[in-house]
Amino acid sequence: MNDITPAAHLQDDSGARLERLAGIAQQVLDLCRAQGATQAEVDCSESLGLSASVRMGEVETVESNRDRGVSVTVYFGQRKGAASTGDLADASLRSTVDHACTIAKYTEADPAAGLADAARMAREVRDFDLWHPQPFDAEGAVARALECEQAGRDAEPRITNSDGATMAASAGVSVYANSHGFVGRERDTGYTLACALIAGHGDAMQRDGWYTTAIRDDALESARAVGRHAAELAVARLDPRPLPTGAMPVVFAPEVARSLIGHFIGAVSGGALYRHASFLVDHAGKQVFPDWFGLVERPHLAGGFRSTSYDAEGVATRESALVEGGVLQRYVLGSYSARKLGLSSTANAGGVHNLDVATNVDGLQAILDRVPRCLLVTELMGQGVNTVTGDYSRGAAGFLVEDGQRVHPVDGITIAGNLREMFMAIEAVGADIDPRSHIRMGSLLVGRMTIAGHG
Repeated sequence: MNDITPAAHLQDDSGARLERLAGIAQQVLDLCRAQGATQAEVDCSESLGLSASVRMGEVETVESNRDRGVSVTVYFGQRKGAASTGDLADASLRSTVDHACTIAKYTEADPAAGLADAARMAREVRDFDLWHPQPFDAEGAVARALECEQAGRDAEPRITNSDGATMAASAGVSVYANSHGFVGRERDTGYTLACALIAGHGDAMQRDGWYTTAIRDDALESARAVGRHAAELAVARLDPRPLPTGAMPVVFAPEVARSLIGHFIGAVSGGALYRHASFLVDHAGKQVFPDWFGLVERPHLAGGFRSTSYDAEGVATRESALVEGGVLQRYVLGSYSARKLGLSSTANAGGVHNLDVATNVDGLQAILDRVPRCLLVTELMGQGVNTVTGDYSRGAAGFLVEDGQRVHPVDGITIAGNLREMFMAIEAVGADIDPRSHIRMGSLLVGRMTIAGHG
């Protein structure tokens, strides 16, 4: 086992580290100005982490990491250059700025290049309760991983093997600053406990797992609960049967339902739109979901995985609807993609923040009770999604459900459709929200999809 100093890795010296990074950011901006850059921005970060993995009751790995980095972007008019370094020494910072400036001087001018508008910078940087450092040592992390795996192996006699369990903790601080005078400081922590188990023997083996993740260590599910749930999921997949090729309603469990929202976000993001690589080009103001469906971005949610006062360019965030009454209200834009489209930034440089999906039923069972026969999908495989056309085809596993009851597990099938039609065919979203993601949603029912099975 590696020798890792207890507690020190998550010691709360975040205030001093943020001040140091802010000083480095200002130093870099001064160097950029001295080189003649008309605009510049810099991102400085430090992160600490500890991870322990076990398998079959034995320790496999214990890893400690400490990462730091500075990335700088300079603009000479509308010519852009960027460089980064993991060395915070003065000489390295000067060299990094030199590289960025040299790149910019040999780059073609881009009319859309430049910092976000100065008037859009966040005026207030709030605390969203994302910082909960917990002293962790290797011994404690190993103990929780071992407890988790053992609980799963003991839960069911049909559990015959394990892919292991992992306990991980991390803490990070970052500073973003630019030549508009904006300086933003953020800090966050994260904890994850995961377990994957194997049930059955020989060719009849099935694998599944479970994980819990949170900003606070005390918000994680218990080690025993994670292990037992992983065992239940693995055993439930034993003795799968095929489905005949055909069409039927498909219910996506919460942990896979959010992938559909992810495809939607990709299709309404600026990069795909200005390249005309999206099936939702020119769809702002148009119906893309049923009229009861809504999707709201809530970047100021206390304890949210992606809560922030500002985006990756310093633009102030705000709560706003992305879809309302089934109608696409806006795109997902940073300043560059907005300029390419002749629009304004939506404070989404770096991606979307916390998303709440509207619900219209209580939960998974309420959805299953709505249809006499359906496929419940609990796992998706492959990358068969074409954002240009909206064509969707992915391997899937789950359960055949009749009259609200699971009949038997299913695997070896493909589900297919077109995202444009699938979005309009959504009949229900449950209130059984999976809390482990910034896309906050429950189960989802698509009224009809093609199932490619046997025969």
